Amino acid sequence: MFKLVGMKDTIRIPPSEFGKPLKEVAVELLKSKYEGLLIPEVGLIVSILNVKVSEIGRIYPRDPSLHHEVEFDALVYIPLLHELVEGEVMIVEDIGVFVRIGPIDGFIHKSQIQDDYFTYDKKQATVVGLKSKRVLRKGDIVRARIVSISMSSQRSRGLRVALTMRQPFLGKIEWIREELRKLKKGTTGK
Repeated sequence: MFKLVGMKDTIRIPPSEFGKPLKEVAVELLKSKYEGLLIPEVGLIVSILNVKVSEIGRIYPRDPSLHHEVEFDALVYIPLLHELVEGEVMIVEDIGVFVRIGPIDGFIHKSQIQDDYFTYDKKQATVVGLKSKRVLRKGDIVRARIVSISMSSQRSRGLRVALTMRQPFLGKIEWIREELRKLKKGTTGK
């Protein structure tokens, strides 16, 4: 889920930036500080918007920089448990697939693809259902449900999202359409 979060901070503008427009410098400093930052209570900051910077800065002893108070909106992505998401398969591996959902990748273990046993075909870079013969490859669009979220402000761990497609009307979009056609045919054929 995306949301806008109002935030406040104080930015430190070094003397090398004094000749530039204040708002332009403030936006640049805020973007470099916040964009891509994961704050566990807030989410992953995707973009900085609507920056308002105080015209009057403060000077502190032994610091040649100016310190200005700023207010801004942060576009934040925070996955919600049980949320339905759609995304593109980015990587297919022997243990499962990685799906791009917004600004992050979620992981679907091969046991969570469908009620079938999926095997990895290294040559084709696909996973294939043993009984159904359904194929999942890079570039496919899928619908999945978030089943687990792990957040850490440590850059090495970050945000991990586990997904499942083992529920009705989840999976590769073509599979869902196929199931809907079968249901429609079954109800109109009576």
